[in-house]
Amino acid sequence: MSRNVVVTGSGSGIGAALTALLRARGDRVIGVDLRGGEIDADLSTPRGRAAAAAAATGAAGGVVDAVVTCAGTSVPGTATVTVNYFGTTEFVAALRPALAAARQPRVVVIGSVSGTQPTDPDVVAACLAADEDKALAHAERAVADGRARRLYPSSKAALAQWARRTAVAEGWADAGIPVNVVAPGIVLTPMSAGIFDDPAMKKAMDAAVPMPLNGYLRPEDVARAVLFLAGDDNTHITGQVLHVDGGAEATLRGPAHF
Repeated sequence: MSRNVVVTGSGSGIGAALTALLRARGDRVIGVDLRGGEIDADLSTPRGRAAAAAAATGAAGGVVDAVVTCAGTSVPGTATVTVNYFGTTEFVAALRPALAAARQPRVVVIGSVSGTQPTDPDVVAACLAADEDKALAHAERAVADGRARRLYPSSKAALAQWARRTAVAEGWADAGIPVNVVAPGIVLTPMSAGIFDDPAMKKAMDAAVPMPLNGYLRPEDVARAVLFLAGDDNTHITGQVLHVDGGAEATLRGPAHF
């Protein structure tokens, strides 16, 4: 049976790979992207998120079988907070009624292995308190103080905590809606192309994110893991962070974390 799947960031990278896989198995994809999707939207603003969620709900006829949030940015700056965190959490929350109307609804958000690394605790706390103004103020201060590179892992750490908290909150698990995170290592996408073009950056990234199993990921490698969690076969997995990272998380944090 064809399902209505909303995919943000559908125009490139993991989102594009996932869209192709979903359509190949007969699902209907409602792509949301800054431009070129079925729905063009700016997820960096509250108004853009609300408009995108309303448009997606309408396009799906009020029934959304799955939401996968691939939209994001790794460029150090405040957009890592507005897009990566609030652009996911507010968008997903706005679609909850349409998810609850589905037979077997699913939510998967794209995190990152970087979320296990040092973060800006003030940014994380403000995100989890749903205080976007405060999160932005902390992010702007981090940029001014030369700590902008901690904003990306901060956004992904907060996102993982939000997903675990939401997964068991009222209106989600009790409504049959699993919420999970897929956290990739280094993925060969247009967003990461600049890293591999710079030998010094590549060397630093390889040291920061060691991937002993099969090296760098292709977008399809991540999309296949998402496909399972977003599908009907996933009946009881919720609140989990699945690291699709070639062993990076296990290398960085060691065997005591599980």
